[in-house]
Amino acid sequence: QVQLVESGGGLVQPGGSLRLSCAASGFTLDYYAIGWFRQAPGKEREGVSCISSSDDSTYYADSVKGRFTISRDNAKNTVYLQMNNLKPEDTFRYYCATGAICDNYSILGMDYWGKGTLVTVST
Repeated sequence: QVQLVESGGGLVQPGGSLRLSCAASGFTLDYYAIGWFRQAPGKEREGVSCISSSDDSTYYADSVKGRFTISRDNAKNTVYLQMNNLKPEDTFRYYCATGAICDNYSILGMDYWGKGTLVTVST
């Protein structure tokens, strides 16, 4: 069983915070770049953030820069996305994916995807 499982989504008011988790099972995340993506129904998936495997360099889309922080905990085989000062336009289903390297806030050589976790920002 090889899988990625996202968790931590939910309903939050504008200005609130959530921490998303991406937990790997059946393989090790240490040597992968990890990207977070988001998608609305019927729309194209867009990159949010990426963290490299080589030096833990991080990259962010302009829309989330300064509000979101990506990090990894190799001991727990988990990657996180801390989301602060959330806005209604952050309402998407969020996915994590493994790849070879970060391409800015996207990722190249994608291998595994999770099923996503829904984030709804609303009053």
